[in-house]
Amino acid sequence: MSCVQAESVLKKIVRKIGQECAARGQTISETLVVFMLCVTRLLDTTNPSLSTIKMQVYFDMNYANRAELLSEQQRVLEGRLAPVVRDITDSRPRVQEIESVYQTIVSYVLLSSGLGSPTDIEVVREVTAGLQSVFPQREMITFISLSKKKKEQQLKNLAKLVTGIRLYNKECGKGGSSIDDLPAILNESIPSATQTVDERLNTCHRLAHQYTALLESMQEDQHRYAQLSSFKLKEALFNVRQYEAFLCILLSDAITSAQEVEKMNVQFAGTMEQLKNTVQNKVSIDTKEVFPLFVALSNLWSGFQNEILLLSFLTNMTNNLQQFSEIQSQLIPEEVLTSLLEGVTVKSDEERIRETTGTRVNVSDFKNQEWLFPETTDNFDQLLIQYHGFCAHAIGVKGLTLPGNPAIGILKHKERCYVFSSKEAAYIFAQDPDKFIQLNVEKAKEHAELILLLELNHQFEYLAPYKQARNVGKYLMKQTTKCDSSTQTDTHILPPTIVTSYEWNEWELRRKAIKLANLRRKLTHAMQTDLSHMRRENSTQVYLPKDVSTQTKRDNSSNVPRPQIFLEGLRGGSSPATHMVKVDLTRPAEEN
Repeated sequence: MSCVQAESVLKKIVRKIGQECAARGQTISETLVVFMLCVTRLLDTTNPSLSTIKMQVYFDMNYANRAELLSEQQRVLEGRLAPVVRDITDSRPRVQEIESVYQTIVSYVLLSSGLGSPTDIEVVREVTAGLQSVFPQREMITFISLSKKKKEQQLKNLAKLVTGIRLYNKECGKGGSSIDDLPAILNESIPSATQTVDERLNTCHRLAHQYTALLESMQEDQHRYAQLSSFKLKEALFNVRQYEAFLCILLSDAITSAQEVEKMNVQFAGTMEQLKNTVQNKVSIDTKEVFPLFVALSNLWSGFQNEILLLSFLTNMTNNLQQFSEIQSQLIPEEVLTSLLEGVTVKSDEERIRETTGTRVNVSDFKNQEWLFPETTDNFDQLLIQYHGFCAHAIGVKGLTLPGNPAIGILKHKERCYVFSSKEAAYIFAQDPDKFIQLNVEKAKEHAELILLLELNHQFEYLAPYKQARNVGKYLMKQTTKCDSSTQTDTHILPPTIVTSYEWNEWELRRKAIKLANLRRKLTHAMQTDLSHMRRENSTQVYLPKDVSTQTKRDNSSNVPRPQIFLEGLRGGSSPATHMVKVDLTRPAEEN
């Protein structure tokens, strides 16, 4: 059967099991069906192991750390704003359509900030006024001529500027009526959420200590074993320990949120005060001074919005995990548990660690084992401990999750670190570590919930958390193919290069440094005397004469007489015949 056919058959089986569970009133996810692949166990509502596995599957599929959650939120927001951005950046409006595009920009700014509803007329007017103060409508012509990338960048800047202006106006009492006081909400909600998680964590600690004490009493007394064997205490202990581990993760995230909010409160107040001092009722202000402050306010407010989202997520996760621990009260009611604990000494994890603090493994008793201690190991507190910090010996031998004490000594075996609840347990485990490691694996096969609780994914390579499986779109992970490979490179690929100026002697380098330092204080002088000026070589260059010719001319002029000739008798007279006389009155040239 090919891989495709096998996957098809598996999907049909999973779908059939899911439908049968739904027909009996239990809605089960396909991921959980693939993991258990058993209808009877899936319908067992009194099995702590099943509740633990459900809890693990739920947490693995729904939990996300701060970075993942904020990245997903940013992706969702950009997806919602994408149509609006596309309408603005891709449009080539005519003059009469510019106002419509400007209103679209107003909608983008409002939706991007998340401060108010687009259907609230007062909010829209406030956003429009803020946008006009930094981006008048007459600048739309310049905006339209920009490239798409620059348009998107300017839209983001405008959204931050307008958000900062609205926050400043709210602080001054001139607007922002629809803006919630997020810092006050967070300062009230985070301690409440932290207290809720802390209370449930204390309940887990108490139940884990009580179940551990009962299990230890069962192993010491056969009568107690017969009395308590029907209560499934081991499965209940694993359920409580897993719930405890998840609550610790959520509590750590809540504490981180509280620290971030406290830091942002200080920054927000400081930025707002600086902005007030900059403005001070001035008529005109340099944009280079106030615009960065408005952007800073907007960024800090986005941080507050992110913390609100994270707090809501942590609250929902805490409330939803509660349902998987309700089986504890059904399995062993409080009054029954109290009666079973009569005459039993209940020790907390802290008390167990204090009892073994003074004991330590003697390294000389072991020849081939490596032991780590705080005073001999760097970053001792940051070592990755196997089995979630539980005793490596007690898991496989006793089936108990006892807290390990690193002060006894951490055994490093095959590049993995193990801790123990007592010196005796450490000595027994160190005699044959592989044997006890295999016992722990067998115990995990018997109780499947231990695979995730003890972080044994590397021992079951064909299983992987959903976060890894969803990357390839498959519910089951194939076993990783391994092979041995080797590579070889030349010792000296390039020819050797000898640097003659290299000095290895420190004193020689100091001598050269002193010499250079002395040279910096030296001056060079030069002079010339009458007796030495003839000793230098001089050279001159002349040009030979060449034939040169010139040509001149002389201007001269002479005057000639101006002819003056008159004719007499042209008008006629008394006689019928005309007698014309020519008279020459020209002066001779000699008279000139």
